[in-house]
Amino acid sequence: MSLTSALNSVQSIFNTTGQQSSIVSTNIANVGNSDYVRREASVTTSLSGAQVVSISRAQETALLAQYLQTNAKDSAQQTLVTGLESLKSLVGGNDFETSPSTYLTAFQQALQTFATSPSNTTAAQSAVTAAQDLANSLNTASDGVQSIRTEADAEITTQVSTLNTLLSQFEAANNAVKLATSTGTDTSSALDEREKLLKQISSIVGVTSTVRDNNDMALYTSDGTVLFETIPRTVTFASTATYVAGTEGNSIYIDGVALDAGEGSTTSASGSLQALLQLRDEIAPTFQAQLDEIAKSLVQVFSETDGSTSAPGLFVWTTASGATGATPAASDDTTGIASTISVNLAVITSEGGDATKLRDGSISGITDLNTAGDSGFSDNLDALYQALTEQRSFSSDAGLSTSQSLTDYASASIGWLEQYRSDATSASETTAAALSRSDEAYSNETGVNLDEELTLLLDIEQSYKAATKILNVIDEMFQSLLDIAS
Repeated sequence: MSLTSALNSVQSIFNTTGQQSSIVSTNIANVGNSDYVRREASVTTSLSGAQVVSISRAQETALLAQYLQTNAKDSAQQTLVTGLESLKSLVGGNDFETSPSTYLTAFQQALQTFATSPSNTTAAQSAVTAAQDLANSLNTASDGVQSIRTEADAEITTQVSTLNTLLSQFEAANNAVKLATSTGTDTSSALDEREKLLKQISSIVGVTSTVRDNNDMALYTSDGTVLFETIPRTVTFASTATYVAGTEGNSIYIDGVALDAGEGSTTSASGSLQALLQLRDEIAPTFQAQLDEIAKSLVQVFSETDGSTSAPGLFVWTTASGATGATPAASDDTTGIASTISVNLAVITSEGGDATKLRDGSISGITDLNTAGDSGFSDNLDALYQALTEQRSFSSDAGLSTSQSLTDYASASIGWLEQYRSDATSASETTAAALSRSDEAYSNETGVNLDEELTLLLDIEQSYKAATKILNVIDEMFQSLLDIAS
């Protein structure tokens, strides 16, 4: 080998190790960066020595697709659980101490106490107070349900805006990838950026991807709607500022196609948007319907009749038009009654009422069951107490058994919510574990392993040292030649 060839080989080694060390250093600098995919220099040898011919990116398409799917499912499930936890907090959390069921039980006990001492005005006032607490719990729960729907609607607005922004950024990243591919330059950074955006998009809406010519990527939702193809498709949503019982929220449209809501405690949703729709349009309205059935039954049970005419007694309500509601029939639409139910002012002492009218059945003014004015009269109180435990018919729209007692129905409502939340929580643990495994599998293949990078850096260092030794020998040989020449 001539000295010139040796010098060329040394220069080749220096160039190669320089590029390799730069790549390894970049890898090491991105340890722990989940949006960075490891790079590796491909080295080949020729007569002129070793050289870096390409920089490859540790791409794992199948594992990425699996990650996107599990990320979308977990995002949806966690969103659902958060909403259910908010609903649970409306009724007192783990002990349900502020639930209508709890206050109904307390009212039933107060009514029984009053029935055993019908002449006791303190017992009468306690029964009325318990009725007020029950009505207030229904009002609070109903208002809370609609607040949760309003918050879900506002969150949908925010996430739709975020999704449109991400799609716009995805377009820029995708164009950068296509340009780098067509010009033969390094695509690694552009691919990292595109992949990062893809992960963020998948948490909002389930997405599948297809790579076409020139590394161009197209995106579709889980149900096949085009989300991005050359340009981003528009995601639209018209928000509703305030919700009351019966308000129907607007749909989310992707490229003109309505997005479906998720279903079930182990939700079918992919991405948080579908889970928010499920919470706003299915779960919360069902719970509202249960509250309305409880309130409707209370008005019916405690209504008073003279045989031909019926009027609300202890419990009254206000219709959507603002008028005082009559005793509702089974077929009447009383959507939102839980938010307006209250105790008749005729029995509230502070409002000039008389609590003993509950005993006498004379609250509405159309009848008086205690015509003799007997202070020990308890027949009406006994009948009212018994009516709370008698079988009644309920609407099938509320998702519970249509035939059971009012007290059992109120308990079943809490049971329905807790069962839904418990099942959703268990499912969220499963989706979180699946996401963790998917993330780990993808990271193992594409992420930076510090030990491996440091080992590689040591190998590069050894190559560099070997080149410097060769350079020293060449230098000595040149010096000898110069000494001979002089």
